[in-house]
Amino acid sequence: MSITTLLKPYFSKRFREIGRYANGAEDIQRSVLTSLLGRAEDTEWGRHYNYAATKDYERFAATVPINTYEELKGYIDRMRHGESDVLWPGKVKWYAKSSGTTNDKSKFIPVSAAGLKDTHYAGGQDAISLYLHNTPGSKLFDGRALILGGSHAPNYNLPHSLVGDLSAILIENINPLVNIVRTPPKQVALLSDFEEKRDRIAHIAARQNVTNLSGVPSWMMAVLNRVLEVTGKTYIDEVWPNLEVFFHGGVAFTPYREQYNRLIRSPRMKYMETYNASEGFFGLQNDPTDPAMLLMIDYGVFYEFIPLEELDKPNPQVVPLWGVETGRNYAIVISTTCGLWRYQIGDTIRFTSTKPYKFVISGRTKSFINAFGEELIVDNAEKGLARACQETGAIVAEYTAAPVFMNAEGRCRHQWVVEFEKAPADLARFADILDRTLQEINSDYEAKRYKDLTLQHLEIIPARQGLFNDWLKSRGKLGGQHKVPRLANNREIIDQVLALNGTPASAEA
Repeated sequence: MSITTLLKPYFSKRFREIGRYANGAEDIQRSVLTSLLGRAEDTEWGRHYNYAATKDYERFAATVPINTYEELKGYIDRMRHGESDVLWPGKVKWYAKSSGTTNDKSKFIPVSAAGLKDTHYAGGQDAISLYLHNTPGSKLFDGRALILGGSHAPNYNLPHSLVGDLSAILIENINPLVNIVRTPPKQVALLSDFEEKRDRIAHIAARQNVTNLSGVPSWMMAVLNRVLEVTGKTYIDEVWPNLEVFFHGGVAFTPYREQYNRLIRSPRMKYMETYNASEGFFGLQNDPTDPAMLLMIDYGVFYEFIPLEELDKPNPQVVPLWGVETGRNYAIVISTTCGLWRYQIGDTIRFTSTKPYKFVISGRTKSFINAFGEELIVDNAEKGLARACQETGAIVAEYTAAPVFMNAEGRCRHQWVVEFEKAPADLARFADILDRTLQEINSDYEAKRYKDLTLQHLEIIPARQGLFNDWLKSRGKLGGQHKVPRLANNREIIDQVLALNGTPASAEA
């Protein structure tokens, strides 16, 4: 009997529990909130907002404010320095490093022991439960899981306290039994030099029976291309004939799908989207034929939502899960067992179903590029351009930027169309300063630019004078409050602009 057959009954039990989501969502979520309030009532935050007397959602919503990272940053920094019982009971030892805010290069999201167990690891287990249910003949556990992780470092030199990529924190704390079915070994998985890590993973995994992959599509693509180089093979299924699924998340998979189809020809190969972030594990694709994901509602996460049109109002409408409607865009607000309270994570989703609650990720609350996990925001772009202008004497009138998606060799970049009021004498130097500054102020962009392994040097295309006004006019948006979109995660706008500029569009690097 195979290992998968032996383990399947355990995961089948959990699948039946997930079946309660369709008709019991409000009760489940109210129970989650009650548990959160009770466990945190003796923390500094809980005492301040009188959690001991807060017994229901209505009082919670009326008492506790909506927060961004800036509002919680002071509390989190004290926790990082070793203080106990601040936002969550006890000391929180692990912090997931995420892309920064307007004022900081990086955010440090607390990851408590409770959050690891009831949210992050729960999501991984449920991904397997749903996949095994949908794939009766699976032999998932009869081979190895190739799981990509980042790296971590000491947190303020406090004993046993770490800061780094969430994936590294998960690998560091994983149940030792999981190591029986995963690759590479922990010491390789946590290497900080991605070039060395990629090479060592390729040499190790190429000799193993890999049945499943987990990771961010852009990073995994770099590893798979190295595996082909090491083995001299043309297709990944020549190396791993029993490969059957890629559990992917972090960035949208659509730009990568064709690349994976070119590398993996096996007709049984499946792709399952997961919505896991530094702040929590929120969704899983439960139906291979439906791109929408199931909202995971019985973890250590209580959900609220702000209709997108309300987001910038002084007192926006906020609704619990049972108050959402299908077809509307909502900004996500979470309260968690990691000590995040009514916290805006910056993502927007649109529900496609309420029995059970299923959704698609519709974007970010702010203009951004996150095609490869770089999470570049407008504030980063403005600061980078300001420094490039300062050092070259240039003046920027208008600009827009978008990704150039990966080609067959895994090359990709950001493409900027810039209309200069005063052009720099040396455009290449201007681009170098912009690129370097973005790395300085955004740790995720810096990581993706490392040695050009994932993201190549950005490209700047000078725009003719009046180009962006012409584009606005062509869209019927010239004048008034209409603005040129600065950053986009797709090429719809930039290709329109390039066409008006007489520049050929470039969808691939």
